[in-house]
Amino acid sequence: MPSKHNKKEPAMDRRQFLKKTAATCGLAGGAGLIAYLFYSNEPVRRQAEKIYTFKDYRVPDSVIHPKLAIIHGKDAEKMTKAALDKLGGISRFISPGEKVLIKPNVGWDRQPEQAANTNPEIVRAVVNLCKEAKASEIWVTDVSINDPYRSFARSGIESAVQKAGGKIKFTTENDFVLSDLKGEILKIWPVSRFYHQVDKVINIPVVKHHSLSKCTIAMKNWYGVLGGRRNRLHQKIDASIADLASAIRPTLTIIDATRVLKQNGPTGGNLSDVSLENTIIAGLDEVALDSYSLRFLELKAEDVPFIRIAEGRGIGISDWKKLNYVEINV
Repeated sequence: MPSKHNKKEPAMDRRQFLKKTAATCGLAGGAGLIAYLFYSNEPVRRQAEKIYTFKDYRVPDSVIHPKLAIIHGKDAEKMTKAALDKLGGISRFISPGEKVLIKPNVGWDRQPEQAANTNPEIVRAVVNLCKEAKASEIWVTDVSINDPYRSFARSGIESAVQKAGGKIKFTTENDFVLSDLKGEILKIWPVSRFYHQVDKVINIPVVKHHSLSKCTIAMKNWYGVLGGRRNRLHQKIDASIADLASAIRPTLTIIDATRVLKQNGPTGGNLSDVSLENTIIAGLDEVALDSYSLRFLELKAEDVPFIRIAEGRGIGISDWKKLNYVEINV
Protein backbone atom coordinates (compact mmCIF):
# COMPACT_ATOMS: atom_id res chain seq x y z
CA MET A 1 0.00 0.00 0.00
CA PRO A 2 1.50 3.38 -0.94
CA SER A 3 2.33 5.64 2.00
CA LYS A 4 0.72 9.03 2.44
CA HIS A 5 4.25 10.42 2.92
CA ASN A 6 5.10 9.50 -0.73
CA LYS A 7 2.98 12.20 -2.33
CA LYS A 8 4.42 13.89 -5.44
CA GLU A 9 4.21 17.62 -6.06
CA PRO A 10 2.28 18.46 -9.25
CA ALA A 11 4.44 19.46 -12.21
CA MET A 12 5.16 23.22 -12.53
CA ASP A 13 5.08 24.93 -15.96
CA ARG A 14 7.50 27.71 -17.00
CA ARG A 15 5.11 30.61 -16.21
CA GLN A 16 4.46 29.30 -12.66
CA PHE A 17 8.20 28.81 -12.10
CA LEU A 18 9.00 32.42 -13.09
CA LYS A 19 6.23 33.85 -10.86
CA LYS A 20 7.41 31.85 -7.84
CA THR A 21 11.04 32.83 -8.40
CA ALA A 22 10.13 36.52 -8.64
CA ALA A 23 8.18 36.39 -5.39
CA THR A 24 11.09 34.71 -3.58
CA CYS A 25 13.57 37.28 -4.87
CA GLY A 26 11.25 40.08 -3.81
CA LEU A 27 11.11 38.77 -0.25
CA ALA A 28 14.88 38.40 -0.11
CA GLY A 29 15.39 41.90 -1.45
CA GLY A 30 12.93 43.36 1.05
CA ALA A 31 14.74 41.67 3.92
CA GLY A 32 18.06 42.99 2.65
CA LEU A 33 16.66 46.54 2.42
CA ILE A 34 15.35 46.37 6.01
CA ALA A 35 18.70 45.07 7.22
CA TYR A 36 20.47 47.92 5.42
CA LEU A 37 18.17 50.60 6.82
CA PHE A 38 18.57 49.38 10.41
CA TYR A 39 22.26 48.53 10.25
CA SER A 40 24.51 50.16 12.86
CA ASN A 41 28.21 49.79 13.49
CA GLU A 42 27.57 50.31 17.22
CA PRO A 43 28.14 47.08 19.22
CA VAL A 44 25.15 45.47 20.93
CA ARG A 45 24.93 46.88 24.40
CA ARG A 46 24.47 44.37 27.21
CA GLN A 47 22.55 45.39 30.28
CA ALA A 48 24.98 46.32 33.05
CA GLU A 49 25.15 43.64 35.73
CA LYS A 50 24.27 44.76 39.25
CA ILE A 51 27.21 45.10 41.61
CA TYR A 52 26.43 44.06 45.19
CA THR A 53 28.07 45.09 48.46
CA PHE A 54 28.04 43.22 51.75
CA LYS A 55 25.86 44.58 54.50
CA ASP A 56 27.26 44.88 58.01
CA TYR A 57 25.87 41.84 59.84
CA ARG A 58 27.15 42.83 63.27
CA VAL A 59 24.99 43.51 66.32
CA PRO A 60 25.54 46.49 68.65
CA ASP A 61 28.49 46.24 71.00
CA SER A 62 27.87 45.38 74.66
CA VAL A 63 29.61 46.73 77.76
CA ILE A 64 27.98 44.05 79.90
CA HIS A 65 29.03 40.86 78.15
CA PRO A 66 32.56 39.63 77.47
CA LYS A 67 33.92 39.99 73.93
CA LEU A 68 35.60 36.61 73.94
CA ALA A 69 34.46 33.26 75.35
CA ILE A 70 36.93 30.37 75.62
CA ILE A 71 35.28 27.05 76.42
CA HIS A 72 37.02 23.76 77.15
CA GLY A 73 35.24 20.41 77.26
CA LYS A 74 34.36 17.25 75.40
CA ASP A 75 30.68 17.80 74.54
CA ALA A 76 30.54 20.09 71.50
CA GLU A 77 26.86 20.95 71.96
CA LYS A 78 27.30 21.95 75.63
CA MET A 79 30.43 23.90 74.80
CA THR A 80 28.72 25.81 71.98
CA LYS A 81 25.74 26.71 74.15
CA ALA A 82 28.02 27.77 77.02
CA ALA A 83 29.98 30.06 74.68
CA LEU A 84 26.80 31.75 73.46
CA ASP A 85 25.43 32.07 77.00
CA LYS A 86 28.59 33.86 78.12
CA LEU A 87 28.32 36.29 75.20
CA GLY A 88 24.72 37.19 76.03
CA GLY A 89 22.72 34.30 74.57
CA ILE A 90 21.61 33.57 71.04
CA SER A 91 18.81 36.17 71.31
CA ARG A 92 21.46 38.89 71.42
CA PHE A 93 22.53 37.88 67.90
CA ILE A 94 19.42 36.49 66.19
CA SER A 95 15.93 38.01 66.31
CA PRO A 96 12.67 36.18 65.50
CA GLY A 97 11.93 36.05 61.78
CA GLU A 98 15.47 36.73 60.59
CA LYS A 99 17.20 34.71 57.88
CA VAL A 100 20.51 33.31 59.08
CA LEU A 101 23.45 32.00 57.05
CA ILE A 102 25.98 29.74 58.76
CA LYS A 103 29.42 29.46 57.14
CA PRO A 104 31.46 26.46 58.32
CA ASN A 105 34.56 25.20 56.55
CA VAL A 106 33.36 22.40 54.24
CA GLY A 107 36.08 22.70 51.65
CA TRP A 108 37.26 19.12 51.54
CA ASP A 109 36.14 15.56 50.94
CA ARG A 110 37.22 14.46 54.41
CA GLN A 111 35.70 12.74 57.42
CA PRO A 112 35.26 14.62 60.73
CA GLU A 113 38.16 12.84 62.42
CA GLN A 114 40.57 14.23 59.81
CA ALA A 115 39.86 17.82 60.98
CA ALA A 116 39.94 19.39 57.51
CA ASN A 117 36.35 20.65 57.95
CA THR A 118 34.35 22.12 60.82
CA ASN A 119 33.11 19.69 63.47
CA PRO A 120 29.52 18.79 62.43
CA GLU A 121 28.39 18.68 66.06
CA ILE A 122 29.18 22.37 66.45
CA VAL A 123 27.29 23.22 63.25
CA ARG A 124 24.28 21.23 64.47
CA ALA A 125 24.39 23.02 67.83
CA VAL A 126 24.39 26.44 66.14
CA VAL A 127 21.46 25.47 63.89
CA ASN A 128 19.53 24.36 66.99
CA LEU A 129 20.29 27.64 68.76
CA CYS A 130 19.08 29.63 65.75
CA LYS A 131 15.86 27.62 65.80
CA GLU A 132 15.45 28.50 69.48
CA ALA A 133 15.82 32.16 68.49
CA LYS A 134 12.96 31.62 65.99
CA ALA A 135 14.95 32.38 62.86
CA SER A 136 12.68 32.12 59.81
CA GLU A 137 15.33 30.33 57.73
CA ILE A 138 18.68 28.77 58.59
CA TRP A 139 21.04 28.18 55.67
CA VAL A 140 24.40 26.43 55.80
CA THR A 141 26.73 26.97 52.86
CA ASP A 142 30.32 26.92 51.64
CA VAL A 143 32.06 27.05 48.27
CA SER A 144 33.89 23.72 48.52
CA ILE A 145 37.21 23.02 46.80
CA ASN A 146 36.44 19.31 46.36
CA ASP A 147 33.09 18.09 45.05
CA PRO A 148 30.56 19.91 47.28
CA TYR A 149 28.09 17.03 47.52
CA ARG A 150 30.79 14.63 48.69
CA SER A 151 32.35 17.25 50.97
CA PHE A 152 29.10 18.03 52.77
CA ALA A 153 28.19 14.34 53.03
CA ARG A 154 31.54 12.92 54.20
CA SER A 155 32.18 15.79 56.61
CA GLY A 156 28.99 14.85 58.44
CA ILE A 157 27.71 18.41 58.09
CA GLU A 158 24.91 17.62 55.65
CA SER A 159 23.37 15.04 57.98
CA ALA A 160 23.86 17.23 61.07
CA VAL A 161 22.16 20.22 59.44
CA GLN A 162 19.23 18.20 58.11
CA LYS A 163 18.60 16.55 61.48
CA ALA A 164 18.63 19.93 63.20
CA GLY A 165 16.17 21.42 60.71
CA GLY A 166 18.50 23.68 58.73
CA LYS A 167 18.95 23.78 54.96
CA ILE A 168 22.11 23.11 52.97
CA LYS A 169 22.63 25.63 50.17
CA PHE A 170 24.92 24.18 47.51
CA THR A 171 26.51 26.95 45.45
CA THR A 172 26.27 26.29 41.72
CA GLU A 173 27.91 28.33 38.96
CA ASN A 174 24.66 30.30 38.61
CA ASP A 175 24.70 31.33 42.29
CA PHE A 176 27.50 33.89 42.05
CA VAL A 177 26.94 37.62 41.72
CA LEU A 178 29.51 40.37 41.26
CA SER A 179 30.27 42.07 44.55
CA ASP A 180 32.45 45.05 45.39
CA LEU A 181 34.78 44.01 48.21
CA LYS A 182 36.50 47.41 48.15
CA GLY A 183 39.83 45.78 48.90
CA GLU A 184 43.44 46.31 47.96
CA ILE A 185 43.53 43.05 46.02
CA LEU A 186 39.88 42.01 46.02
CA LYS A 187 37.76 44.57 44.24
CA ILE A 188 34.87 43.36 42.03
CA TRP A 189 34.65 39.60 42.45
CA PRO A 190 32.00 36.84 42.05
CA VAL A 191 30.53 36.00 45.45
CA SER A 192 27.87 33.52 46.56
CA ARG A 193 24.53 35.29 46.24
CA PHE A 194 23.24 33.72 49.46
CA TYR A 195 25.10 36.28 51.57
CA HIS A 196 23.05 39.04 50.00
CA GLN A 197 19.78 37.28 50.83
CA VAL A 198 20.08 36.97 54.63
CA ASP A 199 19.97 39.16 57.71
CA LYS A 200 22.70 37.58 59.84
CA VAL A 201 25.87 35.58 59.18
CA ILE A 202 27.65 33.23 61.60
CA ASN A 203 31.21 32.16 60.82
CA ILE A 204 32.25 28.69 62.11
CA PRO A 205 35.82 28.01 61.00
CA VAL A 206 38.12 25.20 62.09
CA VAL A 207 41.70 25.77 63.24
CA LYS A 208 44.12 24.35 60.66
CA HIS A 209 47.63 24.62 59.37
CA HIS A 210 47.83 26.16 55.90
CA SER A 211 50.78 25.69 53.57
CA LEU A 212 50.67 29.26 52.22
CA SER A 213 49.20 31.49 54.94
CA LYS A 214 50.55 29.35 57.85
CA CYS A 215 47.05 29.03 59.25
CA THR A 216 43.41 29.13 58.28
CA ILE A 217 40.99 30.14 61.01
CA ALA A 218 38.28 32.84 61.06
CA MET A 219 39.47 35.42 58.55
CA LYS A 220 40.83 32.90 56.04
CA ASN A 221 37.50 31.01 56.17
CA TRP A 222 35.94 33.80 54.09
CA TYR A 223 37.70 32.42 51.03
CA GLY A 224 34.68 30.11 50.96
CA VAL A 225 32.37 32.91 49.81
CA LEU A 226 34.26 33.43 46.55
CA GLY A 227 33.77 32.04 43.09
CA GLY A 228 36.13 32.57 40.19
CA ARG A 229 39.79 31.57 40.16
CA ARG A 230 40.62 31.87 43.84
CA ASN A 231 44.12 30.51 43.27
CA ARG A 232 44.97 33.84 41.62
CA LEU A 233 44.84 35.38 45.10
CA HIS A 234 47.57 33.14 46.47
CA GLN A 235 50.30 35.45 45.18
CA LYS A 236 49.19 38.08 47.72
CA ILE A 237 47.33 35.83 50.10
CA ASP A 238 47.81 37.90 53.28
CA ALA A 239 46.41 41.09 51.75
CA SER A 240 43.57 39.07 50.21
CA ILE A 241 42.63 37.61 53.60
CA ALA A 242 42.63 41.09 55.14
CA ASP A 243 40.46 42.34 52.25
CA LEU A 244 37.89 39.63 52.97
CA ALA A 245 37.91 40.36 56.69
CA SER A 246 37.32 44.05 55.91
CA ALA A 247 34.43 43.31 53.55
CA ILE A 248 32.56 40.70 55.60
CA ARG A 249 31.73 41.64 59.18
CA PRO A 250 29.82 38.68 60.64
CA THR A 251 27.24 38.66 63.39
CA LEU A 252 29.20 36.10 65.37
CA THR A 253 32.26 33.86 65.01
CA ILE A 254 32.57 30.46 66.69
CA ILE A 255 35.97 28.80 66.21
CA ASP A 256 36.24 25.02 66.23
CA ALA A 257 39.42 23.93 68.02
CA THR A 258 38.04 20.59 69.13
CA ARG A 259 40.23 18.77 66.60
CA VAL A 260 43.13 20.73 65.15
CA LEU A 261 44.95 19.89 61.91
CA LYS A 262 48.48 20.82 62.97
CA GLN A 263 50.32 20.09 59.72
CA ASN A 264 49.77 19.21 56.05
CA GLY A 265 46.85 21.62 55.86
CA PRO A 266 44.52 22.69 54.57
CA THR A 267 43.52 19.31 53.14
CA GLY A 268 45.03 16.95 55.69
CA GLY A 269 44.15 13.29 55.49
CA ASN A 270 46.35 11.62 58.08
CA LEU A 271 45.05 11.19 61.61
CA SER A 272 48.62 11.56 62.86
CA ASP A 273 48.41 15.26 61.86
CA VAL A 274 45.39 15.86 64.12
CA SER A 275 45.51 16.93 67.76
CA LEU A 276 42.54 16.80 70.15
CA GLU A 277 42.31 20.23 71.78
CA ASN A 278 38.64 20.17 72.91
CA THR A 279 38.20 23.95 72.78
CA ILE A 280 35.70 26.38 71.30
CA ILE A 281 36.39 30.12 71.06
CA ALA A 282 33.56 32.56 70.30
CA GLY A 283 33.33 36.30 69.92
CA LEU A 284 33.01 39.25 67.58
CA ASP A 285 36.63 40.33 67.02
CA GLU A 286 38.05 38.02 64.36
CA VAL A 287 41.59 39.37 64.72
CA ALA A 288 41.56 38.55 68.44
CA LEU A 289 39.93 35.18 67.82
CA ASP A 290 42.55 34.21 65.24
CA SER A 291 45.34 35.47 67.49
CA TYR A 292 44.19 33.36 70.44
CA SER A 293 43.79 30.27 68.22
CA LEU A 294 47.38 30.44 66.93
CA ARG A 295 48.56 28.68 70.10
CA PHE A 296 47.17 25.41 68.75
CA LEU A 297 49.56 25.66 65.79
CA GLU A 298 52.56 26.85 67.81
CA LEU A 299 52.36 30.26 66.14
CA LYS A 300 52.28 33.85 67.39
CA ALA A 301 50.53 36.89 65.94
CA GLU A 302 53.82 38.31 64.64
CA ASP A 303 54.34 35.11 62.64
CA VAL A 304 51.19 35.69 60.56
CA PRO A 305 51.25 38.76 58.25
CA PHE A 306 47.51 38.93 57.60
CA ILE A 307 46.84 39.43 61.32
CA ARG A 308 49.13 42.46 61.34
CA ILE A 309 47.51 43.81 58.16
CA ALA A 310 43.97 43.31 59.50
CA GLU A 311 44.84 44.97 62.80
CA GLY A 312 46.36 47.90 60.91
CA ARG A 313 43.07 48.34 59.07
CA GLY A 314 41.15 48.54 62.34
CA ILE A 315 39.32 45.21 61.96
CA GLY A 316 40.30 44.10 65.46
CA ILE A 317 43.17 43.74 67.93
CA SER A 318 45.75 40.99 68.08
CA ASP A 319 46.36 41.29 71.82
CA TRP A 320 43.25 39.36 72.85
CA LYS A 321 44.07 39.69 76.55
CA LYS A 322 43.13 43.37 76.34
CA LEU A 323 39.54 42.31 75.73
CA ASN A 324 37.02 41.40 78.37
CA TYR A 325 37.13 37.62 78.09
CA VAL A 326 35.95 34.57 80.00
CA GLU A 327 37.48 31.07 80.07
CA ILE A 328 35.67 28.06 81.54
CA ASN A 329 35.46 24.26 81.45
CA VAL A 330 32.12 22.53 80.87
